[in-house]
Amino acid sequence: MSALVCARARADLSVMLGNLLLAASNALRRPSSSAPALPPPATVPSVDIPRYMGRWYEVGRLPNREQDGAGRRLVDVTATYTPRRDGSVEVRNAARDAAAGMRPRGIVGRARKKDGTGAKLDVRFFGLFGGDYWVIGLDPDYRWAVVGTPSRRRLWILSRTPSLGPEDWERILGIVRDAGYDPATVARTAQSAG
Repeated sequence: MSALVCARARADLSVMLGNLLLAASNALRRPSSSAPALPPPATVPSVDIPRYMGRWYEVGRLPNREQDGAGRRLVDVTATYTPRRDGSVEVRNAARDAAAGMRPRGIVGRARKKDGTGAKLDVRFFGLFGGDYWVIGLDPDYRWAVVGTPSRRRLWILSRTPSLGPEDWERILGIVRDAGYDPATVARTAQSAG
């Protein structure tokens, strides 16, 4: 009789644990406010991937745990995109951690187009984690780009140069606002080269 009770208790515990994990997963997916959910931001109509290749400087971002959490403060952030033979793109992110004596940081990943426009990419690091990379703003001459996610939890402002002029910055903040982000939450990324 005690073996049957133990088996039932283990089964009940497994169900409770499964329900707890499901609830936690759903809570993470839910928007953080009670405001009605917005549709995902619109992307640019298309991105010429070969033209997008090369080095970009991150000149602004929404603070996030990978770059700003756990005692980190990444500066001098760059992203270098290189085409691969299989049609994917190598993503090489480099930075220095101002909170750790300017210690170099870096990570290499791979991006793949999610649709024919080139404006929606899936970026993966170590093949395990990553996410959406949507180009929601792009200068006609590919001098700067605004990259976000469907959830609006992530945003990066990239430039071909370490800094942007005030007119470009204001235009970009207008794109950010029109895409449903709060421009006041965008932090400039320090670039010692600029």
